[in-house]
Amino acid sequence: MNRDDGLEGKVAVISGGGSGIGRALAVAYARAGAHSVVGYLPSDPHDASATVSAVEAAGGRCSAVPMDVRSFEDTERLAQTALDEFDRLDISVAAAGILRRAPLAEMTDQAWDDMMAVDLSGVLRVFRSCSTRMTGGGAMVATSSIAGGVYGWEEHSHYAAAKAGLLGLCRSLAVELAPRKIRVNTVIPGLIESPQSLDAVNSLGREGLDAAGSIIPWGRVGNVDEAARTIRFLTSDDSAYVTGQQLIVDGGLTVRWPS
Repeated sequence: MNRDDGLEGKVAVISGGGSGIGRALAVAYARAGAHSVVGYLPSDPHDASATVSAVEAAGGRCSAVPMDVRSFEDTERLAQTALDEFDRLDISVAAAGILRRAPLAEMTDQAWDDMMAVDLSGVLRVFRSCSTRMTGGGAMVATSSIAGGVYGWEEHSHYAAAKAGLLGLCRSLAVELAPRKIRVNTVIPGLIESPQSLDAVNSLGREGLDAAGSIIPWGRVGNVDEAARTIRFLTSDDSAYVTGQQLIVDGGLTVRWPS
């Protein structure tokens, strides 16, 4: 199949590729003729081998690397794997993240620092490691959230602060890396059904997601494939002149007049 989006033969590094949007993205790249290196946290209950199998079923190649975005040594190893196994690195997507509920009165310094170390500083580490290995231009995307990226969210101030911080990080990197022809953008998913959002303790859970569908103009919450295809677009030649931007994927939630 001939494609004109420029992804054929490209190699993408994806943190948080063991499940959710990261897994769906690796499959989306495979369908576009690109290969991937996915990083996963060994303690994550989701099996990264399922990502590899799904990619291979879609006709792509994928390597899964155990790592923790809190470690610069780990992000270096993740990025280097792309060169060692595929001899190139074209795309970097930071999809790893944690979500924890914590009211302000119960917010410990440790809880705040842990969130920032993964959801904000972890993105910086992934991008730093990957950018130094991109020799022919490239594209990078961070996954923010409407919580912080657009809205506030009670009992999740540390999560929202980290996700808001990604907007400034990516805007600044877009300017800094433009001379090297590396584009940097942010995707802001709305309410997306994923293992993270299905967690009823720290997020909405099944009942909360079902109820949220009634207030979304599109009539339902999104799915990980829809978010992944948006990221694929932002890293393809179809968005070759797009950098420093934030693309909201929310079924119209953020533009609906309150009723």
